[in-house]
Amino acid sequence: MKTIIYSEKHIGGLKLSNRLIVSPMQQNQGTPEAFATDYHVNHYGRLAGGAAMVMLESTGVSPNGRLFSNDIGIFTDEHVAPLKKVVEAVHAKNTPVFIQLTHGGRKSWKNGGSRLLAPSPIAYDDEYGIPEEMSLSNIRSEIDNFRLAAKRSLEAGFDGIEVHAAHGHLVHQFLSPLSNHRTDEYGGSPEKRIRFLRDILEAVRSEVGRDYPVLIRVSASDFTEGGLTPVDVAKISASVEPLIDAVDVSSGGLLPVNPAATPDGYQVPYASIIKQYVSIPIIAVGKIYTKELAEFILTDRLADFIAIGRPLLGNPEYIRSTFFASEVESVGVHSN
Repeated sequence: MKTIIYSEKHIGGLKLSNRLIVSPMQQNQGTPEAFATDYHVNHYGRLAGGAAMVMLESTGVSPNGRLFSNDIGIFTDEHVAPLKKVVEAVHAKNTPVFIQLTHGGRKSWKNGGSRLLAPSPIAYDDEYGIPEEMSLSNIRSEIDNFRLAAKRSLEAGFDGIEVHAAHGHLVHQFLSPLSNHRTDEYGGSPEKRIRFLRDILEAVRSEVGRDYPVLIRVSASDFTEGGLTPVDVAKISASVEPLIDAVDVSSGGLLPVNPAATPDGYQVPYASIIKQYVSIPIIAVGKIYTKELAEFILTDRLADFIAIGRPLLGNPEYIRSTFFASEVESVGVHSN
């Protein structure tokens, strides 16, 4: 008997065959110039088939916003062809693939001395150091970099885009009052702190249109007094809902602090709060490793999709073996 895990659901205009998603996970296998390689073609090709969609790892929209020296990017036209090979490998398993667009801001790789940019000159920690406050010109430039990255994502054949607004990266830095002390149109109030994200989403939409799936990933808590709370992030999500098709709910990353405990499904309560504020699908992630827990979350409408990450690093067959062992024929899973 089929359960809700195997039911279809749309993200925007894209119908997904079940409720499971491969979560974005950094691989650190790119070239020094941030090109995807045969590693990525093989890696994502192995992960495809089973889950309804694969989300590519954080992909830099700007050379000064890379997270690592060996991550991947989409900040030149030359980055498109290698990424297209990754897309083709996933599509060969009849699986859609989305790309996660990222700028690290104050958590960027220093790139041999490149300046770190952030909404305010506040360090993440001593190792990263104090970033340079972004001018309005800097802000406009990075918004345009997201636009160009969206254009290239279409050219590479991706089926959707996730704007990374979580884990302490640049967009998250603008959203949180702990890292955004600006007093201009991009800071000083919750509405103004949202503007950078909204401007990015509008720029992305200008390239991809309204029918193309666009998501955001959010951190639902900063785990620090005075930082963002789940209700704050729910209101942010509602504010930009007309521009997005789903919310991918994670937590933390703005500061070098961790939650007191991380039991199975520990981020699901955050997802359920945000779900109360929006009408678009919610993706839950974080130690949801069993069929029983996933079924409970979906049946109780705490979230609409389940993203699974870490177990796949050690076992690319994890989703197929855990969730589809007895369902292969009924749902037509591609396991080759």
